[in-house]
Amino acid sequence: MSEELLNKEPFVSVVVPCYNEAGNIQALYDQLAPVLASYTSHELVFVDDGSKDETVSLIEALSKKDASVKLIQLSRNFGHQAALKAGLDSAGGDCVISLDADLQHPPELIPDLIKKWQEGFEVVFTQREEDPNLSWMKRATSKLFYRLSQKLSSVQILQGTADFRLLDREVVDVLKQLDESYLFIRGLVSWVGFKQTAISYKPQGRFAGKSNYTYRKMFSLALSGITSFSIRPLQLSMLLGLFIASLAGIYGLYVIYIFVFTEQAMPGWASTTASVLFIGGVQLIMLGVLGEYVGKGFMEGKRRPTYIIRKPKT
Repeated sequence: MSEELLNKEPFVSVVVPCYNEAGNIQALYDQLAPVLASYTSHELVFVDDGSKDETVSLIEALSKKDASVKLIQLSRNFGHQAALKAGLDSAGGDCVISLDADLQHPPELIPDLIKKWQEGFEVVFTQREEDPNLSWMKRATSKLFYRLSQKLSSVQILQGTADFRLLDREVVDVLKQLDESYLFIRGLVSWVGFKQTAISYKPQGRFAGKSNYTYRKMFSLALSGITSFSIRPLQLSMLLGLFIASLAGIYGLYVIYIFVFTEQAMPGWASTTASVLFIGGVQLIMLGVLGEYVGKGFMEGKRRPTYIIRKPKT
Protein backbone atom coordinates (compact mmCIF):
# COMPACT_ATOMS: atom_id res chain seq x y z
CA MET A 1 0.00 0.00 0.00
CA SER A 2 1.31 3.43 -0.94
CA GLU A 3 2.15 6.22 1.54
CA GLU A 4 -0.71 8.24 0.07
CA LEU A 5 -3.24 5.61 1.12
CA LEU A 6 -1.77 5.45 4.61
CA ASN A 7 -2.61 9.11 5.08
CA LYS A 8 -6.21 8.98 3.90
CA GLU A 9 -9.43 7.11 4.60
CA PRO A 10 -9.43 3.99 2.38
CA PHE A 11 -12.17 3.16 -0.08
CA VAL A 12 -13.28 -0.35 0.90
CA SER A 13 -15.07 -2.68 -1.53
CA VAL A 14 -16.79 -5.88 -0.42
CA VAL A 15 -17.69 -8.44 -3.10
CA VAL A 16 -20.30 -11.13 -2.42
CA PRO A 17 -21.08 -13.80 -5.09
CA CYS A 18 -24.68 -15.04 -4.75
CA TYR A 19 -26.59 -17.99 -6.11
CA ASN A 20 -30.04 -18.70 -4.65
CA GLU A 21 -29.20 -16.93 -1.38
CA ALA A 22 -32.56 -15.27 -0.73
CA GLY A 23 -32.61 -16.55 2.84
CA ASN A 24 -29.22 -15.02 3.61
CA ILE A 25 -29.16 -11.61 1.88
CA GLN A 26 -30.88 -9.52 4.57
CA ALA A 27 -29.05 -11.19 7.45
CA LEU A 28 -25.72 -10.72 5.70
CA TYR A 29 -26.45 -7.05 5.03
CA ASP A 30 -27.50 -6.53 8.66
CA GLN A 31 -24.09 -7.81 9.77
CA LEU A 32 -22.04 -6.08 7.08
CA ALA A 33 -23.67 -2.63 7.28
CA PRO A 34 -22.44 -1.67 10.80
CA VAL A 35 -18.95 -2.97 10.00
CA LEU A 36 -18.70 -0.96 6.77
CA ALA A 37 -20.20 2.11 8.43
CA SER A 38 -16.83 2.57 10.14
CA TYR A 39 -15.35 3.46 6.73
CA THR A 40 -16.58 6.68 5.13
CA SER A 41 -16.01 5.40 1.58
CA HIS A 42 -17.23 1.88 0.92
CA GLU A 43 -19.31 -0.19 -1.46
CA LEU A 44 -21.03 -3.55 -1.15
CA VAL A 45 -21.08 -5.36 -4.48
CA PHE A 46 -23.47 -8.32 -4.79
CA VAL A 47 -22.91 -10.49 -7.86
CA ASP A 48 -25.96 -12.57 -8.75
CA ASP A 49 -24.88 -15.74 -10.53
CA GLY A 50 -28.17 -16.56 -12.25
CA SER A 51 -30.28 -17.09 -9.15
CA LYS A 52 -33.74 -18.60 -9.56
CA ASP A 53 -35.17 -17.36 -6.27
CA GLU A 54 -35.77 -13.86 -4.87
CA THR A 55 -32.08 -13.01 -4.49
CA VAL A 56 -32.09 -10.26 -7.14
CA SER A 57 -35.23 -8.50 -5.89
CA LEU A 58 -33.90 -8.48 -2.32
CA ILE A 59 -30.60 -6.93 -3.42
CA GLU A 60 -32.44 -4.35 -5.53
CA ALA A 61 -34.53 -3.41 -2.50
CA LEU A 62 -31.37 -2.94 -0.44
CA SER A 63 -29.77 -0.79 -3.16
CA LYS A 64 -32.76 1.58 -3.07
CA LYS A 65 -32.30 2.10 0.67
CA ASP A 66 -28.49 2.14 0.69
CA ALA A 67 -26.58 3.81 -2.17
CA SER A 68 -23.43 1.82 -1.32
CA VAL A 69 -25.15 -1.44 -2.32
CA LYS A 70 -24.58 -2.41 -5.95
CA LEU A 71 -25.92 -5.30 -7.98
CA ILE A 72 -24.14 -7.06 -10.83
CA GLN A 73 -26.46 -9.56 -12.46
CA LEU A 74 -24.96 -12.25 -14.68
CA SER A 75 -26.97 -13.50 -17.65
CA ARG A 76 -26.93 -17.09 -16.35
CA ASN A 77 -25.17 -19.30 -13.83
CA PHE A 78 -21.46 -19.17 -14.73
CA GLY A 79 -20.20 -20.62 -11.45
CA HIS A 80 -18.86 -19.22 -8.19
CA GLN A 81 -15.37 -18.44 -9.49
CA ALA A 82 -16.69 -16.52 -12.51
CA ALA A 83 -19.06 -14.54 -10.29
CA LEU A 84 -16.21 -13.72 -7.96
CA LYS A 85 -14.09 -12.57 -10.91
CA ALA A 86 -16.95 -10.36 -12.12
CA GLY A 87 -17.09 -8.73 -8.69
CA LEU A 88 -13.34 -8.15 -8.57
CA ASP A 89 -13.42 -6.66 -12.08
CA SER A 90 -16.18 -4.23 -11.08
CA ALA A 91 -14.97 -3.24 -7.60
CA GLY A 92 -13.34 0.16 -7.34
CA GLY A 93 -11.93 0.11 -3.81
CA ASP A 94 -8.39 0.70 -2.64
CA CYS A 95 -8.79 -2.75 -1.13
CA VAL A 96 -11.31 -5.41 -2.13
CA ILE A 97 -12.68 -7.99 0.29
CA SER A 98 -14.51 -11.08 -0.93
CA LEU A 99 -16.70 -13.38 1.14
CA ASP A 100 -19.55 -15.83 0.65
CA ALA A 101 -23.19 -14.95 1.20
CA ASP A 102 -24.02 -17.83 3.54
CA LEU A 103 -22.52 -16.11 6.64
CA GLN A 104 -19.96 -18.85 7.19
CA HIS A 105 -17.35 -16.11 6.66
CA PRO A 106 -17.70 -13.77 9.69
CA PRO A 107 -18.07 -10.10 8.61
CA GLU A 108 -16.69 -8.95 11.96
CA LEU A 109 -13.27 -10.15 10.77
CA ILE A 110 -13.17 -7.40 8.11
CA PRO A 111 -11.52 -4.75 10.37
CA ASP A 112 -8.74 -7.24 11.15
CA LEU A 113 -8.18 -7.82 7.43
CA ILE A 114 -8.01 -4.08 6.79
CA LYS A 115 -5.63 -3.57 9.73
CA LYS A 116 -3.22 -6.13 8.26
CA TRP A 117 -3.52 -4.40 4.88
CA GLN A 118 -2.70 -1.06 6.48
CA GLU A 119 0.39 -2.69 8.00
CA GLY A 120 1.65 -3.23 4.45
CA PHE A 121 0.34 -6.65 3.37
CA GLU A 122 -1.10 -6.70 -0.14
CA VAL A 123 -2.97 -10.01 0.24
CA VAL A 124 -4.62 -10.94 3.53
CA PHE A 125 -6.27 -14.33 3.26
CA THR A 126 -8.15 -16.29 5.87
CA GLN A 127 -7.43 -19.80 7.01
CA ARG A 128 -10.35 -21.81 8.33
CA GLU A 129 -9.87 -23.77 11.52
CA GLU A 130 -11.13 -27.35 11.29
CA ASP A 131 -14.87 -27.49 11.78
CA PRO A 132 -15.90 -30.56 13.82
CA ASN A 133 -19.48 -30.16 12.57
CA LEU A 134 -18.47 -31.01 9.00
CA SER A 135 -19.01 -34.57 7.85
CA TRP A 136 -16.08 -36.99 7.87
CA MET A 137 -16.25 -37.20 4.07
CA LYS A 138 -16.11 -33.41 3.65
CA ARG A 139 -13.09 -33.07 5.94
CA ALA A 140 -11.29 -36.00 4.29
CA THR A 141 -11.84 -34.77 0.73
CA SER A 142 -10.76 -31.25 1.71
CA LYS A 143 -7.50 -32.52 3.21
CA LEU A 144 -6.92 -34.73 0.18
CA PHE A 145 -7.36 -31.80 -2.20
CA TYR A 146 -4.88 -29.56 -0.37
CA ARG A 147 -2.31 -32.34 -0.12
CA LEU A 148 -2.63 -33.19 -3.81
CA SER A 149 -2.46 -29.53 -4.83
CA GLN A 150 0.71 -29.04 -2.78
CA LYS A 151 2.30 -32.15 -4.32
CA LEU A 152 1.16 -31.71 -7.91
CA SER A 153 0.81 -27.95 -8.36
CA SER A 154 3.44 -25.26 -8.74
CA VAL A 155 1.56 -22.96 -6.33
CA GLN A 156 1.23 -23.60 -2.63
CA ILE A 157 -2.27 -23.32 -1.15
CA LEU A 158 -2.48 -23.70 2.60
CA GLN A 159 -4.97 -26.06 4.22
CA GLY A 160 -8.26 -24.35 5.04
CA THR A 161 -7.92 -21.30 2.79
CA ALA A 162 -11.05 -20.12 1.02
CA ASP A 163 -12.34 -17.15 -0.99
CA PHE A 164 -12.61 -14.95 2.10
CA ARG A 165 -9.70 -12.54 1.64
CA LEU A 166 -8.57 -8.94 1.17
CA LEU A 167 -6.72 -7.86 -1.97
CA ASP A 168 -4.86 -4.62 -2.49
CA ARG A 169 -5.84 -2.51 -5.51
CA GLU A 170 -2.60 -3.43 -7.28
CA VAL A 171 -3.31 -7.15 -6.88
CA VAL A 172 -6.88 -6.71 -8.16
CA ASP A 173 -5.60 -4.86 -11.23
CA VAL A 174 -3.23 -7.75 -11.97
CA LEU A 175 -6.04 -10.31 -11.61
CA LYS A 176 -8.23 -8.25 -13.95
CA GLN A 177 -5.63 -8.72 -16.69
CA LEU A 178 -5.83 -12.52 -16.42
CA ASP A 179 -8.43 -13.76 -18.89
CA GLU A 180 -8.75 -17.49 -18.24
CA SER A 181 -11.74 -19.68 -19.01
CA TYR A 182 -11.04 -22.11 -16.16
CA LEU A 183 -10.78 -19.97 -13.07
CA PHE A 184 -9.32 -21.02 -9.76
CA ILE A 185 -8.89 -17.67 -8.03
CA ARG A 186 -7.49 -19.23 -4.86
CA GLY A 187 -4.58 -20.50 -6.92
CA LEU A 188 -4.25 -17.29 -8.95
CA VAL A 189 -3.95 -15.21 -5.78
CA SER A 190 -1.14 -17.48 -4.61
CA TRP A 191 0.47 -17.43 -8.06
CA VAL A 192 0.63 -13.62 -8.44
CA GLY A 193 2.72 -13.33 -5.31
CA PHE A 194 2.95 -9.97 -3.51
CA LYS A 195 3.26 -9.66 0.25
CA GLN A 196 0.80 -12.07 1.84
CA THR A 197 -0.28 -13.03 5.34
CA ALA A 198 -3.02 -15.17 6.88
CA ILE A 199 -5.64 -14.74 9.61
CA SER A 200 -7.30 -17.81 11.12
CA TYR A 201 -10.99 -17.93 11.94
CA LYS A 202 -13.64 -20.32 13.18
CA PRO A 203 -16.27 -20.97 10.51
CA GLN A 204 -19.87 -20.32 11.38
CA GLY A 205 -22.79 -22.51 10.41
CA ARG A 206 -24.67 -21.69 7.22
CA PHE A 207 -27.44 -19.22 8.13
CA ALA A 208 -30.12 -20.44 5.68
CA GLY A 209 -30.53 -22.76 2.72
CA LYS A 210 -28.15 -25.48 1.67
CA SER A 211 -24.74 -25.43 0.06
CA ASN A 212 -24.66 -25.27 -3.73
CA TYR A 213 -21.28 -27.00 -3.80
CA THR A 214 -21.99 -30.64 -4.57
CA TYR A 215 -19.23 -33.26 -4.51
CA ARG A 216 -19.21 -33.12 -8.31
CA LYS A 217 -18.62 -29.36 -8.28
CA MET A 218 -15.93 -29.70 -5.62
CA PHE A 219 -14.18 -32.40 -7.66
CA SER A 220 -14.37 -30.20 -10.77
CA LEU A 221 -12.92 -27.23 -8.86
CA ALA A 222 -10.14 -29.37 -7.40
CA LEU A 223 -9.28 -30.80 -10.83
CA SER A 224 -9.24 -27.31 -12.32
CA GLY A 225 -7.04 -26.07 -9.48
CA ILE A 226 -4.44 -28.79 -10.04
CA THR A 227 -4.36 -28.82 -13.84
CA SER A 228 -4.43 -25.02 -14.16
CA PHE A 229 -1.10 -24.55 -12.44
CA SER A 230 0.98 -27.60 -13.24
CA ILE A 231 1.85 -30.20 -15.88
CA ARG A 232 2.98 -32.66 -13.23
CA PRO A 233 -0.03 -34.96 -13.82
CA LEU A 234 1.19 -35.34 -17.41
CA GLN A 235 4.69 -36.06 -16.20
CA LEU A 236 3.39 -38.63 -13.72
CA SER A 237 1.36 -40.24 -16.51
CA MET A 238 4.51 -40.60 -18.58
CA LEU A 239 6.44 -42.12 -15.65
CA LEU A 240 3.59 -44.51 -14.94
CA GLY A 241 3.49 -45.47 -18.63
CA LEU A 242 7.22 -46.18 -18.61
CA PHE A 243 6.85 -48.28 -15.47
CA ILE A 244 3.98 -50.33 -16.93
CA ALA A 245 5.88 -50.71 -20.21
CA SER A 246 8.88 -52.03 -18.27
CA LEU A 247 6.72 -54.59 -16.47
CA ALA A 248 5.16 -55.62 -19.79
CA GLY A 249 8.64 -56.03 -21.32
CA ILE A 250 9.79 -58.21 -18.43
CA TYR A 251 6.66 -60.32 -18.73
CA GLY A 252 7.24 -60.64 -22.47
CA LEU A 253 10.75 -61.96 -21.87
CA TYR A 254 9.32 -64.46 -19.42
CA VAL A 255 6.78 -65.68 -22.00
CA ILE A 256 9.55 -66.10 -24.60
CA TYR A 257 11.65 -68.05 -22.11
CA ILE A 258 8.76 -70.40 -21.31
CA PHE A 259 8.01 -70.91 -25.00
CA VAL A 260 11.62 -71.60 -26.08
CA PHE A 261 13.31 -73.34 -23.18
CA THR A 262 10.59 -75.27 -21.36
CA GLU A 263 7.80 -77.70 -22.07
CA GLN A 264 5.35 -75.92 -19.80
CA ALA A 265 1.99 -74.85 -21.15
CA MET A 266 1.46 -71.17 -21.83
CA PRO A 267 -0.43 -69.21 -19.16
CA GLY A 268 -4.20 -69.28 -19.52
CA TRP A 269 -6.57 -66.63 -20.68
CA ALA A 270 -7.27 -65.37 -17.14
CA SER A 271 -3.78 -63.97 -16.55
CA THR A 272 -3.59 -62.63 -20.10
CA THR A 273 -6.97 -60.93 -19.84
CA ALA A 274 -6.10 -59.44 -16.44
CA SER A 275 -2.86 -58.02 -17.83
CA VAL A 276 -4.58 -56.54 -20.88
CA LEU A 277 -7.34 -54.97 -18.77
CA PHE A 278 -4.84 -53.54 -16.30
CA ILE A 279 -2.64 -52.00 -18.97
CA GLY A 280 -5.71 -50.79 -20.89
CA GLY A 281 -7.10 -49.17 -17.75
CA VAL A 282 -3.84 -47.35 -17.09
CA GLN A 283 -3.77 -46.14 -20.68
CA LEU A 284 -7.32 -44.80 -20.39
CA ILE A 285 -6.39 -42.93 -17.21
CA MET A 286 -3.40 -41.37 -18.95
CA LEU A 287 -5.54 -40.47 -21.94
CA GLY A 288 -8.05 -38.86 -19.57
CA VAL A 289 -5.34 -36.71 -18.02
CA LEU A 290 -4.09 -35.75 -21.46
CA GLY A 291 -7.64 -35.04 -22.59
CA GLU A 292 -8.17 -32.69 -19.64
CA TYR A 293 -5.28 -30.54 -20.79
CA VAL A 294 -6.21 -30.72 -24.48
CA GLY A 295 -9.82 -29.83 -23.65
CA LYS A 296 -8.74 -26.83 -21.61
CA GLY A 297 -6.54 -25.65 -24.45
CA PHE A 298 -9.47 -26.05 -26.85
CA MET A 299 -11.81 -23.99 -24.67
CA GLU A 300 -9.19 -21.32 -23.98
CA GLY A 301 -8.61 -21.01 -27.73
CA LYS A 302 -12.23 -19.96 -28.23
CA ARG A 303 -11.59 -16.84 -26.12
CA ARG A 304 -15.15 -16.75 -24.83
CA PRO A 305 -15.81 -14.36 -21.96
CA THR A 306 -15.69 -15.84 -18.48
CA TYR A 307 -19.03 -14.25 -17.67
CA ILE A 308 -21.71 -12.03 -19.24
CA ILE A 309 -23.31 -9.18 -17.29
CA ARG A 310 -27.00 -8.60 -17.82
CA LYS A 311 -27.68 -4.91 -18.46
CA PRO A 312 -30.34 -3.43 -16.17
CA LYS A 313 -33.65 -2.72 -17.85
CA THR A 314 -34.69 0.91 -17.92
